[in-house]
Amino acid sequence: MITKSTSTALTGAQRVALFSLTVTVAALTALVDQATKATAIMELAPRGRVPLLGDLFGLQLAFNPGTVMSLGADSTWVLTTISAIACAALLIGATRARSKGWSTAIGFVLGGASGNLLDRFLAPPGGGNGHVIDFLAYGNLFIGNLADIFIGVGFGLGVLLYVRKHSAGRDRRVRVRPEPASAAVGEPR
Repeated sequence: MITKSTSTALTGAQRVALFSLTVTVAALTALVDQATKATAIMELAPRGRVPLLGDLFGLQLAFNPGTVMSLGADSTWVLTTISAIACAALLIGATRARSKGWSTAIGFVLGGASGNLLDRFLAPPGGGNGHVIDFLAYGNLFIGNLADIFIGVGFGLGVLLYVRKHSAGRDRRVRVRPEPASAAVGEPR
């Protein structure tokens, strides 16, 4: 079991355990993402939009060549390259994770990014130019997928871990009381 200690050095076994946690979370999130996209293709293609919460939220199949709100739709191969680089950077970051929380956060982001990257290679037209499969319709704002949610969860968890660490560090600082104004320089106390 990996626990907090006063030392920041991790053993080889702890590093392997943390990396394994990241890869497991990433694999599971990518698998769930791809399974829901396959289901969306089979079930939503002939239906059109399926309202779940009136006009606020529903299911609607869409193929997105770009990023959020179809930004960069004419540069799919650039987005594929950026996604591949991001996934590689996340794997490198996973080797440096020092806690289960950070391993999990990185795993969620890596799994979501990998799920969308798989679409770039496997979804039509394929070959790095594939369109990301989206099916979660948020009103008339945009349509997303579970990979997007997993990425958001990972970033949110990372922000919480960062804030928690830095706010805990502030509480532990040594507070020095100011000298009384009446004390003269060089006088013994």
